[in-house]
Formats: sequence, C-alpha cells, structure tokens
Amino acid sequence: MGKGKAPRRTLDSYTLRNINKTIKAGDCVLMRPAERSKPQYVARIERIEADARGGNVKVHVRWYYRPEESIGGRRQFHGSKEVFLSDHYDVQSADTIEAKCTVHSFKSYTKLDAVGNDDFFCRFEYNSATGAFNPDRVAVYCKCEMPYNPDDLMVQCEGCSDWFHPACIEMTAEEVKLLDHYFCETCLSEDPKKLQNSLASSVDLDTKVDAKKRRRR
Repeated sequence: MGKGKAPRRTLDSYTLRNINKTIKAGDCVLMRPAERSKPQYVARIERIEADARGGNVKVHVRWYYRPEESIGGRRQFHGSKEVFLSDHYDVQSADTIEAKCTVHSFKSYTKLDAVGNDDFFCRFEYNSATGAFNPDRVAVYCKCEMPYNPDDLMVQCEGCSDWFHPACIEMTAEEVKLLDHYFCETCLSEDPKKLQNSLASSVDLDTKVDAKKRRRR
C-alpha cells in the first residue's frame, strides 16, 4: 500500500529570507518570470502553506495580468503600471517571490504624489478564458472618447468639466501647461456671458491641468 500524501498546514505569515520581508494572505508580490527577459509576474497571495516541519513553503496565488498578456493586448488608454485581476489561480514555490508590491485601486493610484517601481493599479477584473472585463464599461473623456490613462497629460474645460488630451485639441503639452483658462470648442460656442462669469472666477491651474505623468521614485 502506497504512502498517503503528507499533511500540509496553513501559515498565517512567512518570512522570505532572500528579501527579508514577511508575507501573508492578501499581500501582493512580484514573482520570478519563466524567462528572465520578461517582466516580473504580479500576484495576490491567497494562502500560504508548508509541510509538517514548516518547510517546502508554497503560496496559492491569484494572478494579475498585464495588458499585453490579455487577449486584446495593450491599448492606448492602458497605463504603464496597470494590471488586471484575473480568474487564474495557481500554486507556486515561495522561493519564486522576488519582492512585495502594492496594487492600488484606480482612484488611490491617481492620488499618489510619486509612483515607485512597486506601485501598480487595477480597475478591471479579467476573465482569462473569454477575455471579458468587469466592469465592461468605464467613463470616457476627450474628443477621442477614450478611458482615462493616468500617464497622460490632460486639460480640463472650465465650462463642461470634460478632460482633453493636448494633441486632440491641437496643442502641445508645453502650451497646455501655460494656460490660465481653457474652454473647449463646444463651450466657446455657447452664451458669451456664461464664459465671462467663468473667466471672472479664480481657478487654480492645478485643478485644470492634470500632470498625469507622475514622478518616479
């Protein structure tokens, strides 16, 4: 009669000696890719388990996909640090973890003063079999009607409050940064008195021109 499978136990946390960091369920980590030329894999730890002696530590993970790993590929509105929470679960050796990271909500990410190498953001869940996203619709902006990419510079119209890419309004990024006020073509065609009232109010430039390209640590 063959030996039964050795019992394993769930760990509340585990210290990775190679990076001197402690991990627990719910943490996000960067994992060694199969090919060293590829970027590190991003995953969320679901469970940590070890053998009866506390060795052979495995992590149950839920993968985040980068846009280029999805069926549709990377699109113009995808941020450079954007990842999708997938339905792809896996079990990996804890030794393949190379660093801890943070996957922010989209809203939290856009409020960061600086973005580090270990900062990512997620606004979609992704079905790896069908390529479907949840939510399947998000707000769009500008004439190009594209979702917001936090890496891109945009300027806000003081009339309608919509946001516009400099190239879509035939301006350069440098020209946009020098603006004191901006009104889109639609608002400029409306009642001049409405525009005068808007121009009379003091508006902080930082509320109108959003430097989406964030500083890197």
